Amino acid sequence: MLATVAQMSHTLVLLRHGESQWNLDNRFTGWTDIGLTERGVAEARDAGSALVEAGVEPDTAHTSVQIRSILTLQEALEVMARLWIPVQRSWRLNERHYGALQGLNKAETAAEHGEAQVHVWRRSYDVPPPPLEVTDERHPSHDPRYSALPGDLLPASESLADVVARMLPYWHDAIVPELRVGRTPIVSAHGNSLRALVKHLDGISDEEIPLLNIPTGVPLIYTLDANLEALGSEYLGDPAAISAATAAVAAQGSAGSDAESETPAT
Repeated sequence: MLATVAQMSHTLVLLRHGESQWNLDNRFTGWTDIGLTERGVAEARDAGSALVEAGVEPDTAHTSVQIRSILTLQEALEVMARLWIPVQRSWRLNERHYGALQGLNKAETAAEHGEAQVHVWRRSYDVPPPPLEVTDERHPSHDPRYSALPGDLLPASESLADVVARMLPYWHDAIVPELRVGRTPIVSAHGNSLRALVKHLDGISDEEIPLLNIPTGVPLIYTLDANLEALGSEYLGDPAAISAATAAVAAQGSAGSDAESETPAT
């Protein structure tokens, strides 16, 4: 029976990007394109080492079109000597768009608007932050990487429900076909686009998903059955360190949070 299950199973690797400069600065990042810190690069390379040690060998890869996701994948694959695998990039794997909050310090925003309001903006399932005006230079219509997209697809702000809606077509159209033919995809993306995918894979309710936190730079390995239903999942790495990093993500948005000691959530 175990052999039969093993033959029918599929492996999926999820990897949240390493720490970015705005993570370190405790800012809402969203669709703003920010690179990795030295720590973020180290996290990405450690993720590659953990995958090698676990014997997990991705043979296809997916990222968002944001540099922190792209660089994280490159660093991890370089350690794994697998830079040669095919890579697809899609805006549908982008981080949640935080609208007018993008660039603002989370603790300062909580001090100004109250922790309860910031919690709603950050963690409610279907309430988006205040939107950007189309004339705002931060609006994606001003970014050449989205110039081919219809205007009605470009968000001025998103809730997690919005991220689920724009991520799932990519899951079904790009990643599922690879799994069905026996490939092992690695998805290098963001806290909220991965939360959206985990919600789908684990059947997490709208009420429970705000409690899910995903640490940066730690591979999350899913085993899926023949119908691509989740049989189980596990993080690779030291459980105590992963628990501490996850708790730090959960602490974001409080007025007294210390960006220097945390692993932020966007």
